[in-house]
Amino acid sequence: MSLNIIVLAKQVPDTRNVGKDAMKEDGTINRAALPAIFNPEDLNALEQAIRLKEANPGSKITILTMGLPRASEVIREAIFRGADSGIVLTDRTLGGADTLATSYSLAQAVKKFGNYDIILGGRQAIDGDTAQVGPQIAEKLGIPQVTYAEEILDLSNGTVTVKRRLENGVETVKAPLPCVVTVTGTADECRPRNAKRVMRFKRAVSPSEKAKLSEAEQAIVDARPDLQLQEWSAAYVDADPEQIGLPGSPTKVKAIENVVFTAKENLRLEGNDDQALEDLIKELIANHTIG
Repeated sequence: MSLNIIVLAKQVPDTRNVGKDAMKEDGTINRAALPAIFNPEDLNALEQAIRLKEANPGSKITILTMGLPRASEVIREAIFRGADSGIVLTDRTLGGADTLATSYSLAQAVKKFGNYDIILGGRQAIDGDTAQVGPQIAEKLGIPQVTYAEEILDLSNGTVTVKRRLENGVETVKAPLPCVVTVTGTADECRPRNAKRVMRFKRAVSPSEKAKLSEAEQAIVDARPDLQLQEWSAAYVDADPEQIGLPGSPTKVKAIENVVFTAKENLRLEGNDDQALEDLIKELIANHTIG
């Protein structure tokens, strides 16, 4: 059976390089000032999607991402690895969205997309670590959800069988389609870029990017529909202005800071006999450093 698979992907700021310009005055992240990367767990989800596509000939993977126009970079990266096409949900009115507003906006885009069998995404994004968007999208769409997925074991007869990695063990569950599945970082890593796909789709662009190309380059894109990434606005997906962006976000960021842990500069030298070692262990247990 052929499947219509949606993969939720996010271009996130590299949280390993948070500097003084990482936050705007209104409390939102200044994404333009930070290096942008493909959210790691979304890559794990993409790998599961590609495997479903390979097991079900004729299937199609569509990447759905919300962010600045430059977020089309993650769509190209996904296409290089095996996805088919992508949509950038981008609009100034979407800026500053928390998980509630983000999940609403993405759910509206999924409704606009229409026919789909399964939605895959990473468990959480490294810029927020909330793990809320996937489950909230499922609730807004009124469809089942499976979280903490490590592997999709089977998809047939209108159901999906998923292995979940939980804190105290592994669980295997079934869910009817369509459904949302969020994938953890313990799942298999995504395969690398395919050189042939890179050469074939390196000119894939969104409308915003196409406008910056030369006339000759635009002609190449116009001649090939598979190079044309989509850009959708908030109005296009019929989003309520009061439920998107800052107006629809009850959560506000107070501050962002880069915390670096350093060792205290105090050093104790103990004797190397058994009694000294025993005394040290007793002291560490007494002050709850260990034990």
